Amino acid sequence: MNFRAFFLPLAIVAGFAQAESDPSMSARMASQQLEKASIALAQAGSARDRIKALTDVVHAYEAGLTALRAGLRRAAIREAQLNRQLKAQEAEITRLLGALLSIGSGPPPVMLLHPAGPEGTARAGMILADVTPALENKAALLRSDLEEVVILRGLQEGAAETLKDGLTGVQNARTDLSKAISDRTDLPRRYADDPVQTALLIASTETLEGFASALVDLQVEGMAEIDLPDATAFKGILKLPVDNQVLRHFGEADAAGIRRPGLVLATRPNALVVSPTAATIRYRGPLLDYGNVMILEPQPGLLFVFAGMDQVFGEVGQVLPEGSPVGLMGGNDPEIGAILSQSSDGSGHDRTETLYIEIREGKSPVDPETWFRINKDG
Repeated sequence: MNFRAFFLPLAIVAGFAQAESDPSMSARMASQQLEKASIALAQAGSARDRIKALTDVVHAYEAGLTALRAGLRRAAIREAQLNRQLKAQEAEITRLLGALLSIGSGPPPVMLLHPAGPEGTARAGMILADVTPALENKAALLRSDLEEVVILRGLQEGAAETLKDGLTGVQNARTDLSKAISDRTDLPRRYADDPVQTALLIASTETLEGFASALVDLQVEGMAEIDLPDATAFKGILKLPVDNQVLRHFGEADAAGIRRPGLVLATRPNALVVSPTAATIRYRGPLLDYGNVMILEPQPGLLFVFAGMDQVFGEVGQVLPEGSPVGLMGGNDPEIGAILSQSSDGSGHDRTETLYIEIREGKSPVDPETWFRINKDG
């Protein structure tokens, strides 16, 4: 896996466009993460190690692509800023160039003579000596701005190949991860799924709330005792399961005036969704109009509901370690031209998919922000 072909130019693009969020630092961190994950993947001796390494590879590519978009956006903003400055200074630049040309255009004898005589000539020479360095400094600044515009344009034009490498890498890693998960046989299992019981449960409920509440009451025979970490110890500091931008908070009305007791997150196409804690899979599959749903139980009476994925991984009754992949979002990776355009306009239109998250304590939904650490900047 040639990660350097992707991350080296990425770091150059991002590094040239450093700003408050410092995409160059994100690029370097993602590069280090991918290198570490690639080494771990090569050394993986078990299915669990391989899945963890592939998960890290996917996350590193996702982080790298995010940093590249940020770097390109900063570069486009900087180029537009420089172009505006140069356009605003057009008249001044014309006068500057004229002054610089006139300094060296006349023959030395003419330049040394002044109509007012020797005193005027001396005074003119002193003024010229004072003005010339200032004009040269302005010319140097102008030259620097023009060179920066040329470099920025070159970096953006070269980004297409970098994006192609990154998109190919993440797609291959996702495919390898899906296969590794389907081949996995080493996860502990608390109970065996009863598809008939699950089908009856789905048929008897009309809402996600009703289904989740019924799931809490569902009696499962022969459930094995498996110790899991106390999830409440991580309350308020859990990472959200996918790279995201918060669209709507708990109870916030959407455009149709509908309020849901959960978070709505905007994600990029095919983004990887992981389990924020160790948990038992209580349900996975299509449910009502929510698309594919994954319901995790970190501890009795506590449910994490993730809805809207295109693919879901694992089997009901399996116990997942923290950070295990639970699904992939839908959609198609945009064309490279569209990514470059989105990076230029900074519109955030690349986050086309939505993941809905509900947290239920007992039968009541609670604000997910009491459990997850939310990026307030979106």
